[in-house]
Amino acid sequence: MKKTREPLIHITKRGELRWYQAWAIRGGAILLALLFAGLITTLLTGENPIQVYAAIWKGSFGSARKMWVLGQNVAILLCVALAVTPAFRMRCWNLGGDGQMLAGGLATAACMILLGGKLPNAALICLMLVTSILAGAIWALIPAFFKARFNTNETLFTLMMNYIAIQLVAYFIIVWEVPKGAGQIGIINQSTNAGWLPQVGSSKYLLNIIVVAILTVVMYLYLNYSKHGYELAVVGESERTARYVGIKVDRVIIRTMLLSGAICGLAGMLLVGGTDHTLTTTITANRGFTAVMVSWLGKFNPVWMIFTSFLLVFLGKGGSEIATNFGLSSSFGDILTGIILFFIIGSEFFISYRINFRKAAEKEG
Repeated sequence: MKKTREPLIHITKRGELRWYQAWAIRGGAILLALLFAGLITTLLTGENPIQVYAAIWKGSFGSARKMWVLGQNVAILLCVALAVTPAFRMRCWNLGGDGQMLAGGLATAACMILLGGKLPNAALICLMLVTSILAGAIWALIPAFFKARFNTNETLFTLMMNYIAIQLVAYFIIVWEVPKGAGQIGIINQSTNAGWLPQVGSSKYLLNIIVVAILTVVMYLYLNYSKHGYELAVVGESERTARYVGIKVDRVIIRTMLLSGAICGLAGMLLVGGTDHTLTTTITANRGFTAVMVSWLGKFNPVWMIFTSFLLVFLGKGGSEIATNFGLSSSFGDILTGIILFFIIGSEFFISYRINFRKAAEKEG
């Protein structure tokens, strides 16, 4: 009788792990990542990895200002991640976060430049809020309509909308440039502060953090305890099932994308009116794409997304500090960040699957 061998390794699906078991695996992955990154640091640069990690920590927590900047960056990244998460839960891949932020930022800048000094500041800020949300929502509505009506590929459509938004912003920067020929707008209403969002406490970043904190709570309740949240989850599982139970899928797609675009537009307003007070084609800093990773690593859960946003911003700030303190290329910081993220993302495989090795005894077929 012919003998058959079991494969040396075979992979099986795990049952549902308890939350602390899953996070123990992720914690182990981070520890291994730090050890491996330390080894790479020693081999490539000869630097003490402990000092390198200390520099990473200093990059975010070295001063009060750095901590406020960290909080601001975490808040804006989290805001964009919250925006795209409803669409992702519906399996509608909105990669147009940057374009929708630029649309909101452009609307905010237009209000500040054209109406600054002509309206009371409170009325101007309210108008900025409305127009930025509408601009972001409209920018998301365009691909949503074609997705719902003609089943177009929303991934490519939203990506292309990003490039259109960049060129549109570049055009208006030339129109509004100060001084002429400078190729930039500069600080808008620097002398009058018209349209600048009010400062809360001693930091200009606190208002943004508070707004995003409230938005996080609202989004958590919306996704988990509202009828709309239930509908988009059903659509994400199966459009056929959703239609069978009476859910109007086209309406859900459009409504969800409108929500995503509106929140991205709000993020654009927080940047232009709240902290930067100017408009550039790079003001989004690719947060629309980074937000995809934040949302996925956070399992589309707004609470866990707080921690993933913090991790990515913390690593980014640390990479910049490494380049400054040790005279290394900024790419080396990106290498360390990539190693750590690789281990963290890889840990998700071990949370979902188990690796089994062949037993010593062979089985006969």
